Amino acid sequence: MKTIHLKKGFSLRIAGKPGRELRQLEQPRQVGLVPERIPFIKPRLLVEEGSPVAVGTPLFEDKRDTRIRFPSPGGGRVTRIAFGPRRVIQKIVIDLDESEEFATVDIPAQDQLDAAPRQALVDCLLDGGMWPFLRALPFMDIADPDVTPPAILVRLGDDEPFAPDPAIYLDGRNDLFAVGIKVLGRLCDRVVVNLAGDEALGKSLPGGVEIQCFTGPYPSGNACVQLYHTKTGPELNRAWVIDGQDVVLLGEFIRTGRFPVGRIMTVGGSLAADPGHVETRAGVPLGHLGHHALAGEAVARYVAGGVFTGFAGDVDSFMGIYQNALNLIDDGNREELLAFIRPGFGKPSYSTAFLSSFHRQPFPMDCGQHGEVRACVNCGTCAKICPVDILPQFTMKCLVADEVEEALAHGLLDCAECGLCTYACPSKIELREVFRTAKAQYYKEIA
Repeated sequence: MKTIHLKKGFSLRIAGKPGRELRQLEQPRQVGLVPERIPFIKPRLLVEEGSPVAVGTPLFEDKRDTRIRFPSPGGGRVTRIAFGPRRVIQKIVIDLDESEEFATVDIPAQDQLDAAPRQALVDCLLDGGMWPFLRALPFMDIADPDVTPPAILVRLGDDEPFAPDPAIYLDGRNDLFAVGIKVLGRLCDRVVVNLAGDEALGKSLPGGVEIQCFTGPYPSGNACVQLYHTKTGPELNRAWVIDGQDVVLLGEFIRTGRFPVGRIMTVGGSLAADPGHVETRAGVPLGHLGHHALAGEAVARYVAGGVFTGFAGDVDSFMGIYQNALNLIDDGNREELLAFIRPGFGKPSYSTAFLSSFHRQPFPMDCGQHGEVRACVNCGTCAKICPVDILPQFTMKCLVADEVEEALAHGLLDCAECGLCTYACPSKIELREVFRTAKAQYYKEIA
């Protein structure tokens, strides 16, 4: 096992870290899909309001490649399809039946996986709705089924606050993880398991797998950061990525022929009354996941996914297919009296100008900017913290000047979209959003 220590980055001390205990969450009455949270796809509905569906029934397909379909996370009836501006599908809501039906897919016998043609496995994953879990770098779009990647990176451990602990979701499921790894090995000759921090976890992984352990501050668990520090050639920029828990789901699908709906998620954040891991299901409502979890009287913002890279939602929204964490953070939408002269004794910050830099304990975090947006002063703070060395201040100015080629030369496509530059910027510039939007626009132009 190879160990790589990353020096650049920053790990926040945020209150509300989920505990390691795992509790069972009661069954929700509804589940849903949120197509608008899936990057780049062009969804075409395959159902309408009132349609009965089983677990695994395709709800919509990607018009770019109609083989890529997104299955229902529950069995019941489609009760609502919500549209946003320009008819963007915001969410598809399914009321669950007491006894759910499952759609099944014909899959190769497990003892025949090694002999099964690659295309047969690809078709199997497409038919079962499992293909969207495979995503291609550097844009994190859904992988192209007709392409063989140079490598598949399995991400075990995301150190962004507050993702599920791989030791929790692998407990008792190592056999399913091994089956999933075997399937990935049929799709690509090189499968690399990237651990984030927990070297001991590598001892329980199946043999014959290339393992790399990454230590250091956040975002050492980010796949783009891991690739940046280990790639040996430009061809690896097109590697595929899959989350460790999704590999477990892949193994469960091969075992049963059914789309797996069980998920292990976390509920954390400064306003979580009882932060921890929960056993629930795909597409769970945010309000159900955070039910009775709020602490105090502050107004909470529901963040589906990591604190830095997740999406703000509300109690009526649902977890996306790539999100397995719910963070409850103080909305922070209020003014602070005499904030400009207060010493910041209890405020988390990258800057050492606050007295909180002398404290080691976790801090409560809110969503306020604590300052107004100003012009970039070229202080270089973002460059000091950037884990992929793209000089964010110059890259941003290139994009503002519409010098896309120069921004690419600075390393725009290496951007991990980790959000640290935005957090550390003293001018409160939304650098992550600038880079994310620019990468997406460039991808649409070259696709």
